[in-house]
Amino acid sequence: MYYTTTYSSPVGLLTLACDDNHLIGLWLEGQKYFGNHILEKAIVKNNLDIFYLTKKWLDGYFNQEEPSIQELPLSPIGSDFRQEVWKILCEIPYGQVITYGEIAKKIALKMHKKSMSAQAVGNAVGHNPISIIIPCHRVIGTNKSLTGYAGGIDKKIKLLRLEGINTQELIIPQKGTAL
Repeated sequence: MYYTTTYSSPVGLLTLACDDNHLIGLWLEGQKYFGNHILEKAIVKNNLDIFYLTKKWLDGYFNQEEPSIQELPLSPIGSDFRQEVWKILCEIPYGQVITYGEIAKKIALKMHKKSMSAQAVGNAVGHNPISIIIPCHRVIGTNKSLTGYAGGIDKKIKLLRLEGINTQELIIPQKGTAL
């Protein structure tokens, strides 16, 4: 059984989803891949412990308190490859960014391969079902482009600025799938 609730944030309304014990989703309103079919089966239930913990974590995050991801029981649903990419996202320190290419190199090492496609990594990053907490907004293109955020470039910029990242040196794409 899946449950949902909402959270009003500085980047808009967030929808949270959980199973009995773990957070399995957090989506920004209007986000690409919103709900990944989970919400069709979910029941609204606002008073679960996992939602209380998540909202407390989000309060801290939006107050720039740098809460730890380890404070929450997360269980994103995805393939083994996507799980590996999301684990790397969880290692990106607050207030720092990493490129898709750097993640691809880390995945290649983990999988004992010579190389890994940055596009495959980008697909996994884009399908991250626990936005903000699993910090896909901290991933940028090799050319410092802000490409690839399913929640929208405007929200990505707000999250990066909240974390103290100087977005002036980052490039906003004029066309493409990230807009």
